[in-house]
Amino acid sequence: MFDSPADVSARLAAAGYLSDDSIATSVYLAAALGKPLLAEGPAGVGKTQLAKAVAEATGARLVRLQCYEGLDEARALYEWNYKKQLLRIQATSTDEDIFGEEFLLERPLLKAVRATEPTVLLIDETDKADVEVEGLLLELLSDFQVTIPELGTIVAARRPYVVLTSNATRELSEALKRRCLYLHIAYPTPERERDIVLSQVPTIRADLAEQLARTVATLRALELKKAPSVAETVDWARTLLALGRDELDEETVSATLGVVLKHHSDQVRVAKELGL
Repeated sequence: MFDSPADVSARLAAAGYLSDDSIATSVYLAAALGKPLLAEGPAGVGKTQLAKAVAEATGARLVRLQCYEGLDEARALYEWNYKKQLLRIQATSTDEDIFGEEFLLERPLLKAVRATEPTVLLIDETDKADVEVEGLLLELLSDFQVTIPELGTIVAARRPYVVLTSNATRELSEALKRRCLYLHIAYPTPERERDIVLSQVPTIRADLAEQLARTVATLRALELKKAPSVAETVDWARTLLALGRDELDEETVSATLGVVLKHHSDQVRVAKELGL
């Protein structure tokens, strides 16, 4: 997929994602070694966007499994089309097999395993799923195969590039981590966040982008309920342009704070700390 970490950086940048050396090296090694990549870090640092950028940079199809509490095999892997099976039973008097391909409903994991074209499988917010889901992932991430009792074992025709993301709200199992390369993505430095803003909002002045990045870094240093994400920094930049503001002064910060802080308690705290 990639020739080198430098190739990763260049192609991700072309897809609108500015990586650092650690990210570029991890993305390259995951492809070179055929290993899943577990990207962990606080919400809003670009973990999901990384998988999307890899898909765009390589021309691969993106298959996404969004994890949540209560996610089960039927939503992650496959289920049977019970309505179609029932209609077939009612329409025939023979003991026809109703557990064939035509009755199978693919979910993201099975779709990625059976794909014949280049595929990026994004297992998003893995830590939000129940522990039992990790057991479902172990066979997939070990051998890139899944077992359906009625059909047998299905081996990947072409291994997908797998990215798992986690906000670290709970500890993932060691068995799952062993199967992955690990990448921790922290909030970017003000300099890198400035460059991200300039990349995403090219019409903003460089000095204003830097002012935004440093202000957001100050906000993240406070004990907030939800620190601003990188995407919210970009939204703040677009907000300033939409309002025609060319400086991030106290009046502008006070008027637009809701773009980056989504909890009233955080806004009150920041207003007090910054003397707004």
